[in-house]
Amino acid sequence: MTEQLLIWIPVLPLIAAAVVGLFGNRLPRSAAHLLTIAGVGAAFVLSTIVFKATLAGFTHNADLYTWLVSGDIRFSVGFLIDNLTAMMMVVVTFVSLMVHIYTIGYMHEDPGYSRFFSYISLFTFAMLMLVMSNNFMQLFFGWEAVGLVSYLLIGFWYTRPTAIYANLKAFLVNRVGDFGFLLGIGLVLAYTGSLDYAEVFNAAPALADTQINLFSNTAWSLMTVTCILLFVGAMGKSAQVPLHVWLPDSMEGPTPISALIHAATMVTAGIFMVARMSPLFEMSTTALSFVMTIGAITALFMGLLGIIQNDIKRVVAYSTLSQLGYMTVALGASAYSVAIFHLMTHAFFKALLFLGAGSVIMGMHHDQDIRNMGNLKKYFPVTWITSLIGSLALIGTPFFAGFYSKDSIIEAVKFSHIPGSGFAYFAVMAGVFITAFYSFRLYFLVFHGKEKWREAKPHAHHDHDHGHHHGLAPDQDPHEPGWVVKLPLILLAIPSVIIGYIAIEPMLFGDFFNGVITVNAEAHPSMEHLTHHFHELLHTPAGMALHGFLTLPFALALAGVVLSWFFYMKRPDIPAAIQQRFSLINRILENKYGFDSFNERFFAGGSRLIGDKLWQIADVKMIDGAIVNGTAKLIGTLSGVVRQVQSGMLYHYAFAMIIGAFLLLNKNFLISIKTLFITFLSKIF
Repeated sequence: MTEQLLIWIPVLPLIAAAVVGLFGNRLPRSAAHLLTIAGVGAAFVLSTIVFKATLAGFTHNADLYTWLVSGDIRFSVGFLIDNLTAMMMVVVTFVSLMVHIYTIGYMHEDPGYSRFFSYISLFTFAMLMLVMSNNFMQLFFGWEAVGLVSYLLIGFWYTRPTAIYANLKAFLVNRVGDFGFLLGIGLVLAYTGSLDYAEVFNAAPALADTQINLFSNTAWSLMTVTCILLFVGAMGKSAQVPLHVWLPDSMEGPTPISALIHAATMVTAGIFMVARMSPLFEMSTTALSFVMTIGAITALFMGLLGIIQNDIKRVVAYSTLSQLGYMTVALGASAYSVAIFHLMTHAFFKALLFLGAGSVIMGMHHDQDIRNMGNLKKYFPVTWITSLIGSLALIGTPFFAGFYSKDSIIEAVKFSHIPGSGFAYFAVMAGVFITAFYSFRLYFLVFHGKEKWREAKPHAHHDHDHGHHHGLAPDQDPHEPGWVVKLPLILLAIPSVIIGYIAIEPMLFGDFFNGVITVNAEAHPSMEHLTHHFHELLHTPAGMALHGFLTLPFALALAGVVLSWFFYMKRPDIPAAIQQRFSLINRILENKYGFDSFNERFFAGGSRLIGDKLWQIADVKMIDGAIVNGTAKLIGTLSGVVRQVQSGMLYHYAFAMIIGAFLLLNKNFLISIKTLFITFLSKIF
């Protein structure tokens, strides 16, 4: 395996993005997708070759070049290739390739066709640089680059106010997380003197008991503070409470980017980062407890919001938030391999669900309201079957990919004993029922029941993708898009079924992550218990799946499916009555627990208020008023006085010179005048 081959993996999508972005208007329209698909397709093939090599024992950790030297600190660009990196490279390039192919159909009428392909290819480059990095500097570069491209893609339709608001929101919220991330990197650099992963991890054990003073004389564990700050970055990128508010609004971008960025790859960057930093996180149980608690809150409460959503993309978006919470809970339980395993399986079935939603949106003439759909299985056979597969994988149905990863998370949390694990276990168990309920609510309303677009439409709907009213007329039949859309759905459906069965043993209970992920089994024995549970009770992936039919999570998932079928297929009056009866709870959910309004009023409004006051006082009154205008006024006043002296008469100047010379030569006279004046004032006062 040569270093040149590794370089080409991120460079090929970059070249394609640059060519299409710079010369897209001069090239044929088809060149945009041909060049970018060729670049990403080649990156996928090369990533597969690298992955096979890593399975055979290949590893690589070397700097390509030194970008900057400051004192004893080197800022380098390099690659770390191991099983974790190679798996991420395959996932990123495969999902990206599917999205590129899908985009040909979805964006074929859009005037920004070439620009969109350039952006998604550039995103692929940024994500590859992030996962392939061997140092914190390059990690941060990839981290910010995916944030930049997501900003461009969320606001792709830049003439729409909602898109402008959404991309600005994503940008600002992520900057909050990234500030914490940068502080964490700063602590790493300050105490280890290096940004290289290997050097930092080797230096970390000696710093395990180091204390630092943050406020007055209060001592804090260096590792705890560092890990929490690093995780704050993950909270922004992986949309954890309270930095989750940007992700639902990011659905304002075209549907393909919802699958690429906000379901499959970018939002999992935080999960990947924490797993890569496992040697640091294992030194702080406090940090792990914090991670687990945040993940549990996200998994539970974001799932509840999925129940009330009527926009087909937003239902899937809140599902993503909830599943990211599951991954974060696994990280907190020191089950890093389980979190990465769920990251991989989730990438396939969540991309499938988003692209399936996009197929429905196209067929419905860009109507996204699920209340205007129904019985679409008749018109969308491929989308129907693939969406059903994605939904079954999402809710953790035995033998499907999501079952193996999701059930492993639940078991890992069950075996964990760190503070917060009890609440986390409740949250992930409740999340099973909630996920099944809102997922199949979506499925039943879209693919079964009455063809509601043929009825008078009580719900106003608009096109979230093109900015004006759309939808089918009552006498129109929807049509499933062509094979350029259906092929990615089929190719994503295959791993959504089989990848969990294939990968669970090597990734969780084998040596796949040996030397990559560090776990302190003595302090955090969850994975040890999970491995023992699998080998002693379940034995095989098939045994695990068969046993899964007898477990509480399966019963909860089944209950969620049955209840959603009963509510929305048989008795739709019951959900309406519940909504009316519990209007307060419904209002809280519709307001998203007040996070958006709080942020808008407190942070955004407070920032604007401070800015206004600083402008009015500091700028207008002090700088412009006192300094600039005040100086001008003072000079003008002095000039007016001096101007009276400058009469232009020669005898006036001669007289002034005589008086001046007299006063200078007669100091005693001046002293006498001064004394006389002081005496006079003392007599008066």
